[in-house]
Amino acid sequence: MSESGGTFDLVVLGGGSGGYSAALRAAELGMSVALIEKDKLGGTCLHYGCIPTKALLHSAEIAESTRESESVGVKATFEGIDLPAVHKYKDKVVDGLYKGLTGLIQSRQITAVEGEGRLTGADEVTVGGTVYKGRNILLASGSEPKTLGLDIDGEKVITSNDALTMDRVPKSVVVLGGGVIGVEFASVYRSYGAEVTIVEALPQLLPLEDEASSKLLSRAFRKRGISSELNTPFESHKLTESGVEVTLQGGKTIEAEVLLVAIGRGPVSKGLGYEEAGVSLNRGFVQVDENLHTGVGNIYAVGDLIETLQLAHAGFAEGIFVAEHIAGLNPPAIDYDGVPRVTYCEPEVASVGITARTARERGYEVEEMTYNLAGNGKSRILQTQGAVKLVAEKDGPVLGVHIVGSRAGELVTEGQLVYNWEALPSEVAQLIHAHPTQSEALGEAHLALAGKPLHVHD
Repeated sequence: MSESGGTFDLVVLGGGSGGYSAALRAAELGMSVALIEKDKLGGTCLHYGCIPTKALLHSAEIAESTRESESVGVKATFEGIDLPAVHKYKDKVVDGLYKGLTGLIQSRQITAVEGEGRLTGADEVTVGGTVYKGRNILLASGSEPKTLGLDIDGEKVITSNDALTMDRVPKSVVVLGGGVIGVEFASVYRSYGAEVTIVEALPQLLPLEDEASSKLLSRAFRKRGISSELNTPFESHKLTESGVEVTLQGGKTIEAEVLLVAIGRGPVSKGLGYEEAGVSLNRGFVQVDENLHTGVGNIYAVGDLIETLQLAHAGFAEGIFVAEHIAGLNPPAIDYDGVPRVTYCEPEVASVGITARTARERGYEVEEMTYNLAGNGKSRILQTQGAVKLVAEKDGPVLGVHIVGSRAGELVTEGQLVYNWEALPSEVAQLIHAHPTQSEALGEAHLALAGKPLHVHD
């Protein structure tokens, strides 16, 4: 007979960005909360995704800066990558954030349960032999790397999880997948000194980004010595003495020391009792309505488990939404177009809003403006190339902001305000941007779109 773990206003299955944000907000609103996590609080983002990968990318940035230091008059010698020391730095960042999150959960009197939970009814989750009853249940079991059914050995054929713990820098890498994960790791490996080839079945890197942004990234990657096989599906691979041999559709083969499978992430939903409880799945994704409700009892779902943007900050916002919805605060539905998207390769690619193609498909008459970072003083100082592209409704608000260049992820915050507040180009053009900053590029692009192109060449 199962023992009782108690009854709570909210039982959360999964302690990643979506799960822990819901738990924190629900507790703040006076609810009793149980938060169940089989691994570590913080989930993929904190331990296997956003934070550790960006730590690697920062170390890669330092490596590039050291190599190129003489171009700004600084004499420095690049002696190589000490990967164990990189991991020590990365782990210190992760551990500090993990301790902070654990302390937050404890301070809110949230019942943290360590163990693998399973949905065993419309109002209960069972961990081991203990049943946790919930007046509301939130499914937030997250995602895991897709593998295409390939045999992942963690040495020659790896996923992003393996890449975060490798003890050596491979001499050559084939990255299977030109999405966010693929191009970020391609950027890291190239900065660490590896020969890198990206294989992508679709016609462009970062297929979900504006085509112009993808072209700028491809050009920058070529200059960095990163090869791309676009519009070329992967066919097969075989292990060799020195690594792997990858065969592409059409017969071309590429040899490398390591094959990194980075074709995206799939939901973790199998064997967790979801379907038995009546929850609908599509390709493993839990189906929800605009309130993130599954249609079964008081069961909700958030994060990578549902078919919304696979971004930690999107899951974080969804968790807060569910907690507020349960509390009767009637929060506004999330506008996913208004969620900023950032790829932290070098150069960075960031966007918010919609592309010109999507705008036209939705019936807008569109105006576009591209401002090249070559005209921006701070970007010249940083020696970065790229552009700010605006998409606007003719005589109407800005519909999309698309940026390529170093620190684009920081710049897109202003774009987020512009899009979400439905600003007119003329309104943004009135704002005075600090000089010299990269943010001036956004100001100049809006000036040009408003008919006052001060630094834009005809």
